[in-house]
Amino acid sequence: MLRLILLVALAGFTRASDVLDYTDDDFESKIGDHELILVEFFAPWCGHCKRLAPEYEKAATELKGLVPLAKVDCTANSNTCSKYGVSGYPTLKVFRDGEETGGYDGPRTADGIVSYFKKQAGPASVELHDDADFQKFVSDSDASVVGFFADVKSTAQVEFLKAASALRDKYRFAHTNSETLLQSQRVDAEGVVLFRPPLLRNKFEDGSVKYSEDKYTSNKIKRFIQDNAFGICPHMTEDNKDQMAGKDLLVAYYDIDYVRNPKGSNYWRNRVMKVAKKFLDEGKKLNFAVANKDNFRGVLSEFGLEPNSDAPVVALRTAKGDKYAMSETFTSDGKALERFLQDYFEGTLKRYLKSEPVPETNDGPVKVLVAENFDSIVNDDSKDVLIEFYAPWCGHCKNLEPKYKELGEKLAESPNIVIAKMDATANDVPSPYEVSGFPTLYFSPAGRKTSPKKYEGGREVSDFISYLKREATNPVVVQEEESKKKRKKKDDKIEL
Repeated sequence: MLRLILLVALAGFTRASDVLDYTDDDFESKIGDHELILVEFFAPWCGHCKRLAPEYEKAATELKGLVPLAKVDCTANSNTCSKYGVSGYPTLKVFRDGEETGGYDGPRTADGIVSYFKKQAGPASVELHDDADFQKFVSDSDASVVGFFADVKSTAQVEFLKAASALRDKYRFAHTNSETLLQSQRVDAEGVVLFRPPLLRNKFEDGSVKYSEDKYTSNKIKRFIQDNAFGICPHMTEDNKDQMAGKDLLVAYYDIDYVRNPKGSNYWRNRVMKVAKKFLDEGKKLNFAVANKDNFRGVLSEFGLEPNSDAPVVALRTAKGDKYAMSETFTSDGKALERFLQDYFEGTLKRYLKSEPVPETNDGPVKVLVAENFDSIVNDDSKDVLIEFYAPWCGHCKNLEPKYKELGEKLAESPNIVIAKMDATANDVPSPYEVSGFPTLYFSPAGRKTSPKKYEGGREVSDFISYLKREATNPVVVQEEESKKKRKKKDDKIEL
């Protein structure tokens, strides 16, 4: 009996969830009850949804009482999902006072969701009343932006609050009209100051930066924040990594823990900063960061790097996507990093390519592409090349494989038409090709190799042939089917 009671209690416990469950029957009546809410539209069979589920549950628990999280099963509630244009799973949308304000594009981890919605909840800028409020606000582990205004109705404060509203999902904002705080921060009538996190303050840069423009506009304030928020060498996390994307960026990965070991975490960061400042002072343009090696193991594998238990490992990715990995061991004097950067700026550093071995023979109907032979095959200016980027585990790719092979066989007599494929999980995909799903197909026309076209047509052999006849520069010669050849031979014999 006792065992039964425990099992029932356990079952009830596992069913408990802080995620609200909405349906077609109650979505519209309940969504407006919340000033701010995140809704996940999902399908039970979706693999990405299953991976998100525990993170979503954890985030809902941490945000309980602040921002609710809800979910809608689109397989059972198609009317709601259709109304909000859900076409893939999971889709996450933000609602304010019952109205959809846009999709949630932040990190899909519990920490990322919590961080995002803590910034979204309540006012875009917190009002500070005294020194205790101020000290608590600027002691956070993220940068803090504070506006000091003697006149509560000043144009400067209005523009500051506009900037805060626009950037609230990325940065922390506060403002004050306290005369005491203005005096303690040496602000006469108005000013905006960005305070760097105390844990990241160092001897290479100031701990705070003041807005120096004569005129206060929201656009100028936003630019000031974006230009100064990270400083010389920020701590890159899952939460802020997207803000650093699209730049020439060098990252040193090591065992960072600013909670339990702040001094040790800053030991290597200071050595990175010393070298970084040397090159930045020389006018070299590059962004720097440090990151926890365990949180970015997937990124390190893209550079062929293994985390080091002692010293940092260093990876550099340009805005164009070129990758460089430091092979020399990072030394405490910074000399190895200096040599790495010197070679990079001089243009003598060899790019890192994640590549399978070049096939010893490659004479099949579908040419096998790897990173190392991509340029020689695809960018041959005399060839029209159709490329399939696939993943070995992809079901759609497996379904396409026999048709794609048949296409290659049918075009065997077209010497300047190439049918090719690349495993995009085992090889770096070069720019300007963009692969976000599988299979992705591109056509690289002869004479126009800098402008490949994404193939969006049907996936039958006849669809591919029709497309190539229309788009290819070279003649498309389609090999006759075996049955037609046999029928022709038979007809020839009858005529004889």
